[in-house]
Amino acid sequence: MKELVSIAERIAEILKDRHDTVAVAESSSGGLIAAALLAIAGASNYFIGGSVTYTRKAMNELLGLGADSFGQMRGLTEPTALVLARGMRDRLSTTWAISEIGAAGPTGSRYGDAAGTSAIAVIGPVERALVVRTGSSDRVANMDAFARAALELLEAALKERP
Repeated sequence: MKELVSIAERIAEILKDRHDTVAVAESSSGGLIAAALLAIAGASNYFIGGSVTYTRKAMNELLGLGADSFGQMRGLTEPTALVLARGMRDRLSTTWAISEIGAAGPTGSRYGDAAGTSAIAVIGPVERALVVRTGSSDRVANMDAFARAALELLEAALKERP
């Protein structure tokens, strides 16, 4: 968690300096992204909220995303992560939103994605998405790796913003 908080400290400084806000929709990282961002004093200046949208039911109820929101998307893909991030950003009207959806392990997703696979997206003035593949079935290590990748992606997007 210390490494996650170190990244979150850099993110928090940028968000506070710009008066930007962020929200988080995460799945297999289980709240680690939000926890890192909230571990910084003054988080209420930039962190608006978040949810662990672990199931389609949660995505529907908490983000207002029904089956039609995902079209023909299946699996852990960048487009899926972008839909989740947009849903969270729209729901909470933030400058930025992060989403993470994955298969932490020890088994893969119901769509055939291997354990250790996560799709991550950042939506804001800069949009980015990526798929992380750790090659591991270690659930806890994957949760940490997914959260770290999400925070690093947000930090990179923040630095890209003019």
